Amino acid sequence: MESVQKRQHASKAAAKTPLSEKKKDMLSGYLYMAPFFIIFAIIGLYPAVFSIILAFQKWTGLGAMEFVGFSNFVVVLQDPLFWKSLYNTVIIGLMGTAPQLVVGIILAYFLNMAVIRFTNFFRVTIFMPYITSMVAVALVFGVFFSSSETALANYVIGLFGVDPVSWKTSEWGAKIAISLMVFWRWVGYNTIIYLAGLQSIPKDLYEAATIDGAGKVQQFLHITIPLLKPFIVLTVFMSTVGALQLFAEPAVFLGSSAFNRDEAMTVVMYLYRDAFNLGSFGTASATAVLLLIIIVAAAAINTWLTSGFGRKQKRRAFTK
Repeated sequence: MESVQKRQHASKAAAKTPLSEKKKDMLSGYLYMAPFFIIFAIIGLYPAVFSIILAFQKWTGLGAMEFVGFSNFVVVLQDPLFWKSLYNTVIIGLMGTAPQLVVGIILAYFLNMAVIRFTNFFRVTIFMPYITSMVAVALVFGVFFSSSETALANYVIGLFGVDPVSWKTSEWGAKIAISLMVFWRWVGYNTIIYLAGLQSIPKDLYEAATIDGAGKVQQFLHITIPLLKPFIVLTVFMSTVGALQLFAEPAVFLGSSAFNRDEAMTVVMYLYRDAFNLGSFGTASATAVLLLIIIVAAAAINTWLTSGFGRKQKRRAFTK
C-alpha cells in the first residue's frame, strides 16, 4: 500500500515539474515584455483614457473637475474656428500628401532601374529631408517664402508676371508654403518604402511581360502598381493620419502668431490653443476625440479606395 502511495506521489511530482517549468518560462517571457507595456501604459494608454474622460469635464488645469456631459462637444462643433481649422487641415493635407504619394512611386521606380548610376547617393539625398531638423526646415522655407520681392518664391512667380505674395499672412499663400514644406519633408520617406516594395517584386514577371510584348508603361500599370498595393495602402494610411495631425510645420513656419490667426490653423493647433493658451482642457480633449473619429473614418475610406484600386488593376491585368 505504501509503495502504491509513493508511486502516486512520484507521478504527481513528475506531472507538476513540466508545468512549473512552463510557468517559469511564461513568467520569464512576461518579465521581458513588461517594460514595454509599463511604458506604453504610462505615456500612451493613460493619457488617451484621461483625455476621453476629460472631454466630458470642465477643467482649467488647476482645481477640481466639473462634469458637463456633452457640453464641450457642443461648444467645439458650434465654433466656426473649429470648422475653419478642419478645412485648413484637409486642404493642406490634400495639397501636401496626395502629390508626394504619386511622386514617391515615380522616384522609387527610377531609383530601382539598373541604368541609373549613383543610386545610393540619390537614395540618401531623397531621404535626407525626413531626418532634417524641423526648425532648420522652417528657417529655410521661411527665407524662401519671405514677403520680400527678392525671396526665391516671389522671384520665381515674378518670372511669370505674378505680383509678390505675402506668404505668411495671405490665405492661400500660407497653405501653399506649408503644403510644399510637408511635401518636401515626407516625399523621401514614402519613396524609400515604395523602393523596398519594388525590390520585392520578382524580375521574372517583367521579363515575361517583355517577351509578351508589354511596354514599360504597361508593365508599370499592370505589374508594378498591383504588386505595390500593400505598400500603397500603408503609405496612404500613414499619410492620412499624419496630415490630419499636422502641427509642427505650420506652428514653426508661422511662429508665435500661428495660434492667433486662422489662415493655416489646423485641428491640432486649435486644440493646443484651447488647452495651453485659453486653459480650456475640456474643449481641447473634446476636439481630440472628434479628431480621432475623423482620422478613423478618413483612414478607413482611404484604405477602402486604395484596396479597390488594386483590385481593379489586377482585373485589368488578367483580362488583358
